[in-house]
Amino acid sequence: MTTLIRLEITRVLRNRKFLFFSLLYPSVIYLLISSSYGGKEITPGMPAAKYFMISMATFGAVGAVLSGAQRIATERKNGWVRQLRLSALPGHGYVIAKVASAATVSLPAILLVLLIGGLGKGVRLAAWQWPALLLVLWVGSFVFAALGVALGYAAGPEVVQPVVMITYMGLSFLGGSWFSLADAPVWLQDISKASPTWLYNQLGRIAQTGDLPGAGALTGLAAYFVVFAALAGWLYQRDTRQA
Repeated sequence: MTTLIRLEITRVLRNRKFLFFSLLYPSVIYLLISSSYGGKEITPGMPAAKYFMISMATFGAVGAVLSGAQRIATERKNGWVRQLRLSALPGHGYVIAKVASAATVSLPAILLVLLIGGLGKGVRLAAWQWPALLLVLWVGSFVFAALGVALGYAAGPEVVQPVVMITYMGLSFLGGSWFSLADAPVWLQDISKASPTWLYNQLGRIAQTGDLPGAGALTGLAAYFVVFAALAGWLYQRDTRQA
């Protein structure tokens, strides 16, 4: 399983589309949005540069891990998954390897946005907050890595790309990645606060207030991870029976 994880990471890092959409795209969007706000505050005491540093770091991380769904759908089509089933690798090992490798490649997506925020946009945090923020955002990306595996087995190779894109953009909107939903209708705010991306962005409280993430956000993300991982496992088993 360790060998498979290394192989998956190497394949992703050689993918130019990954390098652009998962690494460069969120960073470019961050520079554009934060520059358009200038020195304005999104909420009292929250400069736009800091707010969007967090939201674009999570935006990049989610995009990096969800892109794994397209690779899984392609592997199902070309027979690679079938070959792995004939090996000694257990079914749960394949799912775990996919989740772990996807979450690993989310790390540079998060790191690049944080570096731009600190070095390019003048975001100031306490020394301990930088590694803490990087760690919690990286661990949080495992939730969406599990979702990416599930999508890869739920959708065929012909439709997986639009399915992933709709899911990605919808979750980003609900999570407040592009703009704050503080002025949105109450019903939309209630839906937003139940979304995994909103909970994921709450991990950025370490950078916003210096406080650790609330128990509600951590419990919610853990619940989403269990649901997505269980769904990925069930879809994998279903695909096995149909093969």
